[in-house]
Amino acid sequence: MAALLQHPCYEEERLRRVADKLPCREVQAGTLLSVMGGPEQHSFPSIFIYGHRASGKSHVIHMLLRELELPHATVSCVECVSVALLFEQVLLSLFGCDAASLLPRSPSLSDFVRIYRQQCSHSPAVQTRYIVMEKAELLRDMDANLLPALLRLQELVQDNVTVILLSEIVWDKFRPNTGCFEPLQLHFPDYSKGELQQILAQDSHPSYSAELYSSYINILLGVFYSVCRDLRELRHLAALNFSKFCEPLEEGKVKESDTHKLWRNIEPHLKKAMQTVYLREVSRSFLLIAAYLASYNPARTDKRFFVKHHGKVRKTNFLKKHEKTSNHLLGPKPFPLDRLLAIFYSVVDSRVAPTASIFSQISSLVTLQLLAQVGHDDQIDAPKYKCAVSLDFIRAISRTVNFDIVKYLYDFL
Repeated sequence: MAALLQHPCYEEERLRRVADKLPCREVQAGTLLSVMGGPEQHSFPSIFIYGHRASGKSHVIHMLLRELELPHATVSCVECVSVALLFEQVLLSLFGCDAASLLPRSPSLSDFVRIYRQQCSHSPAVQTRYIVMEKAELLRDMDANLLPALLRLQELVQDNVTVILLSEIVWDKFRPNTGCFEPLQLHFPDYSKGELQQILAQDSHPSYSAELYSSYINILLGVFYSVCRDLRELRHLAALNFSKFCEPLEEGKVKESDTHKLWRNIEPHLKKAMQTVYLREVSRSFLLIAAYLASYNPARTDKRFFVKHHGKVRKTNFLKKHEKTSNHLLGPKPFPLDRLLAIFYSVVDSRVAPTASIFSQISSLVTLQLLAQVGHDDQIDAPKYKCAVSLDFIRAISRTVNFDIVKYLYDFL
């Protein structure tokens, strides 16, 4: 494994540790390391890394940057919904808060380049600086000159800096119509079934043998591989169902070597779990979308937006003349839990029954301060919430799940 990660500028032992943390991605990591070169060498101006979801793109690049202690900035294009936030994140990560504070309130690209060059004059790059743009396909929705500028940022700021774009789409669908500097492209293929088996088997349970867990993963992939090859989702499913797989062992009914009986016990549960593959990831985004709609739409408009075949609604009745103030100017309003769930199930257009998983995700959104719980602590039977994100943020989230939220907002009728 270590032979695939070799570079004269780095210690062999350090590269071996990196390779051990990148199972089944040693080839891609080795190619990327060759392109990046030594820490003090000038690297390629821009690198475009593409591949399907959960194919190891972010994991490989961040593992290399962290373990090799290379200066870098990571920007999530989902979270940075404006160029101002993007510029601030880059300057903050590379030069500190003093540099980020120099940005004007509505910075332009020239402001960012000017401040970056000023900081370079004070602290020239000893090592290559890296800027990693996650979900980079969202850059296409920002200013038209932003993507071409990032691709040749090394030239604009006269610094040893490399911009790395991570995307799920190919470059041909990414390239601006106006033309731009062509980045170096690196493809991350999907994990094969054997590679998924090898990676997932490393998560073995301490109470059971590694052979038993490997057999369990083999059974799991036999059921799910044809419909799901997402490593994160498969890892979640493996953790979720392993206790059920081990029930006959805990009850003393079978031995670890009796894989046939273990398979017969877990088979119906795995087939049932196939109905909810990907629901966990999708529902979290849609829950936040539903919460935003519940906060900014009057409750009486729910029938118009979310009930099918609700009949005709007279526009004169629906749009009251005295309602001239935008709900977005008034701010988010609290809503009960049952209204949130009603909008959620309408938005996902599914008959999935309420589960503990969905309620736990609501709690997670509150913990992350994306939702705010309002009301008194003793009102546990009827909790109310408010959405705490901006319109730009929720539009960015909506784009990731191909949902046009503006069509469902009362203020934009």
